[in-house]
Amino acid sequence: MTEPSLTGRSVLVVENEYLIAVALQLALEERGATVVGPAPSVESALNLIDDHPELDAAILDINLDGTTAFPVADRLCEKRCRLVFMTGYDAVAIPARFQSHTRLEKPVDAAAVAGLIATEIAS
Repeated sequence: MTEPSLTGRSVLVVENEYLIAVALQLALEERGATVVGPAPSVESALNLIDDHPELDAAILDINLDGTTAFPVADRLCEKRCRLVFMTGYDAVAIPARFQSHTRLEKPVDAAAVAGLIATEIAS
């Protein structure tokens, strides 16, 4: 069975840890995605969302140097953008309004995350 592609899809990466952000970017690009970001802060993520209204999906680290990414998630939900939380936090730390979104526990395999995004977009 052929794995789904991300060709022609835009994926926002919101992650403040450089090595994780780069690994995600490379894995997504290997599947054909156009990566928006990585954004290391809420402010930069919100600016990228405004500049790229065509986003298909987003990967969000919840803790961005002590600030939560929930305002970013709210904006993405308004745009009906698929999102995946990537965090070290337990599920109880995620507000109820986001419970239906996928939560991946760090550490993560960047290729597996890219595959998950591709599968979710394809469905």
